[in-house]
Amino acid sequence: MDPEALIRWLDLTGVLFNAILGGVVARAHRLDPIGFAVLAILSGLGGGLIRDTLLQAGPPVALTDNAYVLTALAGAVIAFAVRLEGRIWDRAFAPIDALALGLWAAVGAQKTLAVGLGPLAAVMLGVVTAVGGGFVRDVVMRQVPRILGRSTLYATCALAAAVLATGLTLLGASTFGSLAGAALGAVLCLLAQWRGWVLPESVGWKPPRPSFRRLRKLARRAARRRHE
Repeated sequence: MDPEALIRWLDLTGVLFNAILGGVVARAHRLDPIGFAVLAILSGLGGGLIRDTLLQAGPPVALTDNAYVLTALAGAVIAFAVRLEGRIWDRAFAPIDALALGLWAAVGAQKTLAVGLGPLAAVMLGVVTAVGGGFVRDVVMRQVPRILGRSTLYATCALAAAVLATGLTLLGASTFGSLAGAALGAVLCLLAQWRGWVLPESVGWKPPRPSFRRLRKLARRAARRRHE
């Protein structure tokens, strides 16, 4: 399969999944159809819009390819028409979210390499593509974004996916890199949720504060050494 066509389909799949997740958030907040559409577009297209704006390689693809906006709106319609809740949805939510994360991290990295930027930029924009839409959506809803440490590993999984996709693409295996990166990101995200993996919090170590008496003893000791 043509690598560009594969990247496009993977990208659209991520748009659909994240648009549905945005619609689920809209339902949880009892928003109207406009609210569903806005959150679906922010969630489904936000990361890609940020990536394409930073790449400065022409207008963002979401504005030149109608399939992207239509796919995001389709996700909004699905979430609006179908009450995605209950045991079945709870079980399906994690895999959908994880797969979308892995897909976008891999796609974002490869699109960055395609415009001639280096591997570091590819990894960075792969992560931005994966988490940017959810970040914007959470900020709009006045929630603490998930990637800021209130949940299991998320951005870290996107980082791993972007690194693998970048490495394999540089080795000439772009198609395999897309699939392998997406799979790695999804699997790590699911494992993190299952095992409860989180990044460590700050240690909060403070240097000892010597008392005045201790400082005076140290000064006297230093003075004696100078006289010896």
